[in-house]
Amino acid sequence: MDKTRIGVIGCGNISGTYLKVARTFDILDVTACADAIPELAKAKAAEYGVPCVSSVEKLLADPDISIVLNLTPPAVHAGVALRALKAGKNVYNEKPLAVQRSEAQELLNTAAEHSLRVGCAPDTFMGAGLQTCRKLIDDGVIGKPIGATAFMLGRGPEPWHPNPEFFYQPGGGPMFDMGPYYVTALVSMLGPISRVTGSAQISFSERTIGSGPKKGNQIKVEIPTHIVGVMDFANGVVANLITSFDVWAHQLPRIEIYGSEGTLSVPDPNTFGGPVRLWKPATKTWDDVPLLPLRAENSRSLGLADMATAIRSGRPHRASGELAYHVLDVMHSIIDASREGRHIEVASTCTRPAAMPTDLSLAELDE
Repeated sequence: MDKTRIGVIGCGNISGTYLKVARTFDILDVTACADAIPELAKAKAAEYGVPCVSSVEKLLADPDISIVLNLTPPAVHAGVALRALKAGKNVYNEKPLAVQRSEAQELLNTAAEHSLRVGCAPDTFMGAGLQTCRKLIDDGVIGKPIGATAFMLGRGPEPWHPNPEFFYQPGGGPMFDMGPYYVTALVSMLGPISRVTGSAQISFSERTIGSGPKKGNQIKVEIPTHIVGVMDFANGVVANLITSFDVWAHQLPRIEIYGSEGTLSVPDPNTFGGPVRLWKPATKTWDDVPLLPLRAENSRSLGLADMATAIRSGRPHRASGELAYHVLDVMHSIIDASREGRHIEVASTCTRPAAMPTDLSLAELDE
């Protein structure tokens, strides 16, 4: 198989996982990496045996690179991706697609003008856990879906992350950092969202870094850290979503889907596997459901490989810019609803991604 050449921009914490997993797909060949901090790129290149280039500009000028994997911090996602598109490269972004809607829309417009593709994490919805849940819903096992709940509650990343400042700046916070996993999972299972409302607050104006060379430094909090949203789906489902960096402990589920004939317990949407459990009135018990034969381990790069395959065949890719824009629009709309004290009709929509095929090897994707 002819491989698709990938250039990585951004060699921070998450890049190692992408570089490791990319090797497991027949179609991917990571041929270059670069970072605004050259030492980071050199270290990752040495660790994973990937060529390191001296600058982002040099990587973008390489005519053999087809897709730029953009793993930069959220605040520069849009700028780096736009440069790549203007250099004639397809782009796959780490989440979120961009900080602002206008930036994200410019990326999609630019890609369309140049007949290029935009993809975006998360791709966890393509894994065995969430795909099993989707099939149960699509097969009518819980009847008609009527409601859902989703909870992402924690105390924030500053106790362990070496550079946590960006989590408390625009583009970060529990909604924009972790919300994409939850909203994308719900949209992949239930379809697009048409209306939202919500409430949001900054619970603590400052945070203290708890580890590393910056231990003890204070972070000014610039974004809401406790957000409660209500989402009306186009198919009639009503769901609530709570994301928080202000909670010490809880006993709530990650996601549950409520249907006319049963309840579905959904695994952590930040994973590719996890337990799927089903409650039916006939048994009145929670039963474990076997996962579909898809990737259940950490498989970041799955969406990238799917996009590379889709470019070759001409079909839509699953972790698309359209989907990522809709998720970004929903998250912003919940924050807007809190600020404005009203329901907001979500302006965007998207096509629900195709289900994953289960008859291929884990190294392949459907053409």
